Amino acid sequence: MIDDLLDRLRLIRTPGIGPIAFRQLLLRFGTAGEALAAIPDLARRGGGRTPAIHSKAAAEEEIARVEALGARFLAIGQGLYPRALAEIENAPPLITVIGDQALLGRPMVAIVGARNASAAACRFARELAHGLGREGVSIVSGLARGIDSAAHDGSLDSGTIGVIAGGIDVAYPPENAARQADIAARGLLIAEMPPGTEPRARHFPYRNRIIAGLGSGTVVVEAAPRSGSLITARLAAEAGREVMAVPGSPLDPRAQGCNSLIRDGATLIQNVVDVIEALTPIAGRVASQRDPFEHEARSDPVEAEADLRDRIEQLLGPSAVAVDELVRQSEAPAGAVQLVLLELDLAGRLDRHAGGKVSLC
Repeated sequence: MIDDLLDRLRLIRTPGIGPIAFRQLLLRFGTAGEALAAIPDLARRGGGRTPAIHSKAAAEEEIARVEALGARFLAIGQGLYPRALAEIENAPPLITVIGDQALLGRPMVAIVGARNASAAACRFARELAHGLGREGVSIVSGLARGIDSAAHDGSLDSGTIGVIAGGIDVAYPPENAARQADIAARGLLIAEMPPGTEPRARHFPYRNRIIAGLGSGTVVVEAAPRSGSLITARLAAEAGREVMAVPGSPLDPRAQGCNSLIRDGATLIQNVVDVIEALTPIAGRVASQRDPFEHEARSDPVEAEADLRDRIEQLLGPSAVAVDELVRQSEAPAGAVQLVLLELDLAGRLDRHAGGKVSLC
């Protein structure tokens, strides 16, 4: 198992290999070790330089740091890795966790909202989290100021999960260091980035997708237009999860995002009962679905011919296009098209976008 973890860590830490390429490589080659061996040839066929594969020594050092922190890795498709999270298209192949992993086996609801939240909204979030916790629900949030902190405080005794933008040993914002330590001791912390990673702006959307992917639904409590909380709500909707919002005064800019969500179809939330009723139709479906990474069929190896590579590159351009559309227009097997895209990705010539779309760099 340690060799497989080492290979998986080397694979996902290799520059240019993201969650989607990781998934495609494992589906094609079966193991991370076989995928690592195939990278040079795939990149060559894609017309680019071979990426600098993450070294074994660096991966061993990261594993040792994680273990020294009392944390552990969870690998997609294995063990306690959350099945709901594995369903999303760009699920993290590896996450580090520290704390009570049993919380991942319970129903989960995300609560997010404004960092500069009003006192009334923070109280509502805290009481909502507390009430949901009494119903056996784990509360997921992002350890930010305001609503996130209130949600964690309300569910600390019943089960709270904090998703970190940086490394699992880095407290952000700094004033939440004590709260983060409490969650590690009494709840569960999750991180995707290596230990010691200071959070950057680009890390927060990655964190938000984990928050949205873990929960059967996401409750937004105060959010300004174009805020990170609305990004989380959008990601939840794209993952087929319930989006819920707490209404607020039209005179308060912090309520505009929630009111817009409700106008656009989000479920209006006023109490714990509203959340439970909204989730009843979806929670069972999310919990009962198998991990798609475990059972997705591996097709027999399909070699992409040179003329197919040419056709795919001609169909691609700077504008994003759906992979399904490439399959339709190229009239080639989906597996062969995915292989060409994987080769271009490893060669550093492909950009992947939300909704299963791709474009040339």
